[in-house]
Amino acid sequence: MSDALIRLKDVSVTRAGQSVLEHIQLSVSSGEIVTLIGPNGAGKTTLVRAVLGLLKADSGEIWRKPKLRVGYMPQKLHIDATLPLSVLRFLRLVPGVDRDTARAALVEVGAEKVIDSPLQGISGGEMQRVLLARALLRKPELLVLDEPVQGVDVAGQAELYALITQLRNRHQCGVLMVSHDLHLVMSTTDQVVCLNRHVCCSGHPEQVSNDPAFVELFGLNAPSLAIYHHHHDHAHDLHGEVCQPAPAHDHAHTHTHDHGDSCKHG
Repeated sequence: MSDALIRLKDVSVTRAGQSVLEHIQLSVSSGEIVTLIGPNGAGKTTLVRAVLGLLKADSGEIWRKPKLRVGYMPQKLHIDATLPLSVLRFLRLVPGVDRDTARAALVEVGAEKVIDSPLQGISGGEMQRVLLARALLRKPELLVLDEPVQGVDVAGQAELYALITQLRNRHQCGVLMVSHDLHLVMSTTDQVVCLNRHVCCSGHPEQVSNDPAFVELFGLNAPSLAIYHHHHDHAHDLHGEVCQPAPAHDHAHTHTHDHGDSCKHG
């Protein structure tokens, strides 16, 4: 793929003698949102760290576009309550950022009003927007978002996912996102990768939500099933827009593996 930003081929990671990731295949292209889902302990954050180059895979290949610019939004940020750090000062920790640049990034995520607020005094939703603004300051080709709606109420979660889609559309960056919020993510992502140390299934959201491996992990009553469900008699472009009728074989976007005795879901 000429527009690929990252590609993982047969990547495995072992820690303290325990297999954390097994034979992972994954790619993210420009303008594409790929969401990693899976239970706690599935290896999602480990996979993100491998993509970022923060840990070395034990085997396999991780390819990144040369000079790839990555904006990273961590799952949580722990700031000492006594540290005198405003939102502006926090954003200016990024080299070359002045007040105008910081404010422009905050405007883009709808959080400009907190620019002079103490970082410890803003709400959970505001904090996530500030972290997203910080990621955007790198003018990223790839946004890596680890649980981007952590600590945000349900209404705020939907707004944040919509914002992420808007940013993708505006900047044509790729997005690799980790999420537990299946019922919200399913309608705002192009590809879903269901992870439980290995890739259980992957593909377009509708196909994944009906895949036996997905149902085995999340149950028959997974909330995503009710939200993302329509008859797929058309094809989508990279932005989810309908572009043409799809032939019958285009329904089969989901990739599964053979579930043998060694396959452990749960």
